[in-house]
Amino acid sequence: MPETEDAAPVGNSALSRTAAKRPALSAESLRTLKPFVLRYKGTLALAVIGLVLAAGATLVLPVAVRRMIDFGFSGDSAHLINSYFAMLLVVAAVLAGASAVRFYCVSWLGERAVSDIRAAVFAHLTSLSPVFYEQNHSAELMSRLTADTGHIQTAIASSVSQALRNLVLVIGALGMMVFTSPALSALAIGVIPLIVLPLVAYGRVVRRLSRRAQDELAAASSYAAENLAAPRTMQAFTFEPVVTARYGRAVQNAFDAARQRIFARAALTAIATFLVFGSVVGILWYGAHEVLAGSMTGGRLAQFVLYAAFAAGSVAVLSEVWGEVQQAMGAAERLGEIMAVKPEIVSPEKPAPLPEPARGEIRFDDVTFAYPARPDAPIFSDLGLTVKPGERIAIVGPSGAGKTTLFSLILRFYDPQRGRVLVDGVPVNEADLTSLRQRMSYVPQDPAMFAASVAENIRYGSPDASDEQVRRAARTALASQFIEALPQGYDTPLGERGITLSGGQRQRIAIARALLRNAPILLLDEATSALDAESESLVQTALNRVMQGRTTLVIAHRLATVLSADRILVLEGGRIVEEGTHASLIDKGGIYSRLAELQFRHEAGAA
Repeated sequence: MPETEDAAPVGNSALSRTAAKRPALSAESLRTLKPFVLRYKGTLALAVIGLVLAAGATLVLPVAVRRMIDFGFSGDSAHLINSYFAMLLVVAAVLAGASAVRFYCVSWLGERAVSDIRAAVFAHLTSLSPVFYEQNHSAELMSRLTADTGHIQTAIASSVSQALRNLVLVIGALGMMVFTSPALSALAIGVIPLIVLPLVAYGRVVRRLSRRAQDELAAASSYAAENLAAPRTMQAFTFEPVVTARYGRAVQNAFDAARQRIFARAALTAIATFLVFGSVVGILWYGAHEVLAGSMTGGRLAQFVLYAAFAAGSVAVLSEVWGEVQQAMGAAERLGEIMAVKPEIVSPEKPAPLPEPARGEIRFDDVTFAYPARPDAPIFSDLGLTVKPGERIAIVGPSGAGKTTLFSLILRFYDPQRGRVLVDGVPVNEADLTSLRQRMSYVPQDPAMFAASVAENIRYGSPDASDEQVRRAARTALASQFIEALPQGYDTPLGERGITLSGGQRQRIAIARALLRNAPILLLDEATSALDAESESLVQTALNRVMQGRTTLVIAHRLATVLSADRILVLEGGRIVEEGTHASLIDKGGIYSRLAELQFRHEAGAA
């Protein structure tokens, strides 16, 4: 992540803005999870069997209680009591075993499904085009990838399991209530709408507050990550108090949203508990009068009350876990928003084959391009350019002339609005994306370093490369000397963004990475800009050897690095305004001559 030169406003990603306009959540949000759970049908079926057996064993208990009350308290019925309690032990064993199976299977499903979800979301994120990351904070995406999947894991492994168990108990208990006393059951079922409707209405409030709490937490995490990724800039400008205050406000907003969600869930639980158990009390009062009137036995009333208590307790638990399910639905929707984003740059269904062996030819045919965020400000207009196989091309020009954009179009990070970019005679938008990019080695102006070892960072260019190939690339890039001086040599961790290295060291590792890829096209974007004069000369010598037999495009502000180019292209205003060798362009007295004079004068003054 690049350093943040200023503190960005909190929570302003494109996904957040889209979510703010989205209507209230619904059960459709959980469709995101369906394929990840159903792919393990065997484990799911075993969990359902355990669930049904556990619920069935629980529902047997009130029958035993009724028979003991009605028939088991006479003087000659001791054997009945013994048999009832023996059967209860069997029921308890079934309940224990079935509950253990259900718990294991559901917990395993939760862990497995969430692992698959994380892998799928990350794989999808890696396929999205650069324009997506220009509009969304990487820290917010990581929050969705970690925190939101954590909510889903809790829901699958705990909340959904409890919800299903108690739903089965409610259905079973209601059925047994009807079997025990149709009259009392009619009274109980009649009050169910009075209980359910308020819960459903209040559940929507909980769901909306859960989503808001998750968004606020993601925004706070995003802001923290941006600033912690740029500690030198933050401390150099003594911006710590401002950053701390803003993050404090972001955290407070997240807490306020979470507090409102917790209060709403607590109120939902209280309302559900009162309505359910209040209904049980009323039904029990009515049943007691039926016993007094002789129209019902005490055992039957006890059986009915136990089933009613089961149903009431299950509904109360359902109301409690429903809030957690709502929270998971909010998390599922946030992940669904990511999965719904379609990559703007994809391989065609039937890609055109690239010729073998690779030639390294590049051509721009009347290319017009503007960045999606600035469609009214074209970078190129009808640009034409041909680079022959094995040719060395240097690209110079003022900042904003479109030099780096050329590389982005060759690598097909973007597609032009008009015209074509061709590699080896094949339009890049007709070629397989992976095959196209495998033909290129790229050294960006600000090379990315990862919090891994030196060898792993170099091996990013070729994951299957041997240790000797890694060392050879480092030697060619003149990086082996400082690498071997590190505490653990090639196994030394670089820290986040390679913070332990100097700019020149990072750039030489990036060059080694590109050399290890050994691709026929070499793209160097200010590849020696962070090196001192001596290192630049040495690396340039190494690059000159590597360029042999490869098509090379070099972007450089320092003109000393382009003197040996076959051609120099001068870009200005999105057009090639000058073209030739160093000597011929100096003789023309144009833009290149002026840039060279200014730079050489500056270097002479510095000397």
